[in-house]
Amino acid sequence: MAETERENIRESTLEGLDTAARKGKHGVRPPVITDDMFHTVLRRRAPGESVEPIQPDLIIPTGKRKGQNPSVASIYRALAEHSKREAYPKAIEQAHVDFASLQNRRRPPAPQPDAAALSSWP
Repeated sequence: MAETERENIRESTLEGLDTAARKGKHGVRPPVITDDMFHTVLRRRAPGESVEPIQPDLIIPTGKRKGQNPSVASIYRALAEHSKREAYPKAIEQAHVDFASLQNRRRPPAPQPDAAALSSWP
């Protein structure tokens, strides 16, 4: 009986997730660090200021922790995600170059028709 109940809960959960996905909701928690806060962090870190003195000046604008300061870990996490996004386009470009060079090495040159054969073509 408990197994049947567990299966019913599982099915209803999956149905709820599917319904939410069709509505465009994917269950992602909103970020603690907003774009404005992140730009403040970037601006203050540019001259070399560390994260610890910046953290008390940031205030979470919405959600359960509204009015509180984000954790230092959240700020570092946002900075790490930013650096990954900055590095990603360069990695894609390099992957395309590498792939093209591999394709050129593997592919034998296409046979070129000689001029005499083309001139006799009707």
